[in-house]
Amino acid sequence: MNLVSRTAKRGNGVSSAFGFQLWVMTAMCCAAFANDDASVASEAKHPVESGLEDNRTSNTQSTTATDINIALRNSSSLIASSNLQEAAAQTRHVKQQDFQSQLDRGAQEKRDKNIAGAEKTFIGLLDSDAPPEFQRTALLELALLAQESEQLARAQQIFAQYLTRFPDDPSVAEVMLRQGLLYRQMGAPNLALAKFYSVMTTSLRLKLDRLEYYQRLVLQAQTEIADTYYLQGKFEEAADFLNRLLKLDNSQLNKGQSLYKLVRSLSALGRQTDVVVQAEMFVTRYPAAGELPEIRFLLADGLKKLGRMREAMQQVLALLESQQTNAVRNPENWIYWQQRAGNEIANQLYKEGDYVNALEIYLNLASLNRSAAWQLPVWYQMGLVYERLEQPQKASETYGRILDRQKELPADNRSPSLTIVLEMAQWRKDHLQWHVQADNATAPLRAAEPPEKVALAAP
Repeated sequence: MNLVSRTAKRGNGVSSAFGFQLWVMTAMCCAAFANDDASVASEAKHPVESGLEDNRTSNTQSTTATDINIALRNSSSLIASSNLQEAAAQTRHVKQQDFQSQLDRGAQEKRDKNIAGAEKTFIGLLDSDAPPEFQRTALLELALLAQESEQLARAQQIFAQYLTRFPDDPSVAEVMLRQGLLYRQMGAPNLALAKFYSVMTTSLRLKLDRLEYYQRLVLQAQTEIADTYYLQGKFEEAADFLNRLLKLDNSQLNKGQSLYKLVRSLSALGRQTDVVVQAEMFVTRYPAAGELPEIRFLLADGLKKLGRMREAMQQVLALLESQQTNAVRNPENWIYWQQRAGNEIANQLYKEGDYVNALEIYLNLASLNRSAAWQLPVWYQMGLVYERLEQPQKASETYGRILDRQKELPADNRSPSLTIVLEMAQWRKDHLQWHVQADNATAPLRAAEPPEKVALAAP
């Protein structure tokens, strides 16, 4: 107390505020001296306990001030006091937790197809003072929500707003790609192409810490440009871009799909020589592809138009006889192209008078499908071939097989084409029988004629 009194007296010439601070500091020094005295006395009495206390103090001091137990940090509201300002870091942490919970709730509502609830949650987050990272996610979720709800124009509007608010965001390139796909879906191919080109230019100025991600985006933008021309029926431009893609040495590119579209584009352009080259390459490289039957058809068609009928027939027979795994997985696709290719090539061979090869293809076609609706027209073509080969007996038998299956096709459930097939089969069978009867009736007369007269009548 004497020290305090002397200090207070000595400070008479100093301002009152400074005197008060000096008095407080002096009091703290006195308290420290008192604590040191008590510590020495305690250590003298209990040296072992004092050592343990030192260890505990040392361990406590090794923990930094930020290592507050999470249980205490999460329950800080229980000790909140109006006498203290709330810690800024604690406020930010609580707010971020709230914003994250809003995002999670909106995402769950979206998964539950609660469109109105999800939209309200995301808009509420955008109207708040949430940091940019939360607002970016909320805005994207809102755009995707509109897209899933088939509100394509609204989705485009929100994506455009995202690009305006966050022009330097790393996701800008992908947002542009999504915009391009939406424009194409909306029937605006020119706007779609502009967006796909923007993906490539934008990716060049973005940071390269995610190079592989941006390379993939650029590659997809290139394929989408080709697809946009392809879907428009602009096969010249599509073929040009597809050729460029196939020259890329990129393992991420599905070259089988690009080559398939290239063959179809070339076929539409009538470039049969290129069709044959590219189709043969496809058959060699992708023998198990689901598009193989159509490629074989286009290959056979190209060969036929180039006048290479023998090779065309070989391709059709290879298609008809194929027992690929894909044919089992997707039989409808294989049967469609087998039937179409077989019909077109066999009919062409028939017109050109190549009846033997036409018959071979018709026989294979008949085995593709056992239904009367499919087999009867094929059998009718076979009957015509037998007639051209001067085998009336086989032709008549074939027409008879057609007529025997009439009961499988009730009159009220027949297509007009099947009705015509049945009528023509009946007529041709009757016609062949009449010829046979006529030949039998005139056979004695022909036998009784002098050889010279028969020889003269032959020409």
